[in-house]
Amino acid sequence: MTGLAATSCFPVAVRAAAEGDPLYFILGAVCGLLPDTLDFRFARFWHRHTLEVILDPNQPDPAMIAEAVARAVALAVARASPVTLKLNTARLNANAWQAYSVFFDRPQRRVVATCTGPVTTGGAPLPASAAPTAARNVTATRKLAAGVVPEGDPEVKVDIFDGPTLRFTKRGADELGMEFLPWHRAWSHSLALAAMLGGALAVGWSWTAGLVACAAWSAHVLADQLGHMGSNLGYPFTRRRAPGARLHHAGDGWPNLITVWSSGLLILWNLARLTPTCPLSLALLPLLVWGGAAPLLAAWALDRALGKVGGGRWWVGAEEG
Repeated sequence: MTGLAATSCFPVAVRAAAEGDPLYFILGAVCGLLPDTLDFRFARFWHRHTLEVILDPNQPDPAMIAEAVARAVALAVARASPVTLKLNTARLNANAWQAYSVFFDRPQRRVVATCTGPVTTGGAPLPASAAPTAARNVTATRKLAAGVVPEGDPEVKVDIFDGPTLRFTKRGADELGMEFLPWHRAWSHSLALAAMLGGALAVGWSWTAGLVACAAWSAHVLADQLGHMGSNLGYPFTRRRAPGARLHHAGDGWPNLITVWSSGLLILWNLARLTPTCPLSLALLPLLVWGGAAPLLAAWALDRALGKVGGGRWWVGAEEG
């Protein structure tokens, strides 16, 4: 959506689409998807793990999780090269997962592993009757050989689908840096790479194609930069991810809803004002009030009301349905 919204800002792209040529919008959609596609379809399968946590969903043991983390940290202290730890998910049945978390207590130099309880694929907690073998709020603690400084959130949550990878790298004699998903938002989430791709398309296709590709790719990267993880904005000139703004997490419902909704409004606004034959006339202020603020406030009120009554989120049930 951010890629399409960026494409709609170019008059040449909108006019070409109005005349029956959607290639600029297809290019924008592809470039808006490419950073995550490259990561989740390719980069994560190339990444090798030093250690893995494979949890028995019917007999989950937080002590084993904490011990594996402590061992990974000890290896990273002993070695000159980074150590990666894969935290696999534990599936109970078709729609139930044993969720757990790993918290790095830097001042105490320890890790706290907690089996938090079963959740659905939509992330909603399950009652005890639905998953009687699942562990709930069972905790184990282990001392670490060095202090761990996470680049993002000090608590790593593991619940559904594929679990995260953590990479521990030496920073000093008694301190390690911890990188969350080292294969994600690295080389693929680079503004420099977006500019290079745009330059190549400008030479091989047109200036508009180059600008669309660069803008769509960059829109994805900049939207990601609002979260905790950050991105390697300068690859290939830099090798480290720049810190994110830490305004929200990638899986949070409201930031994603607002981003998609705002992108849709921007697309509608640009199509109306840049298409010569468009009969629709939109004023910016009413569009923002009635098309943006009003429905989002209504959704927020509905979320509050249903959350108080049912103890859940309205979009979780919709996702499962």
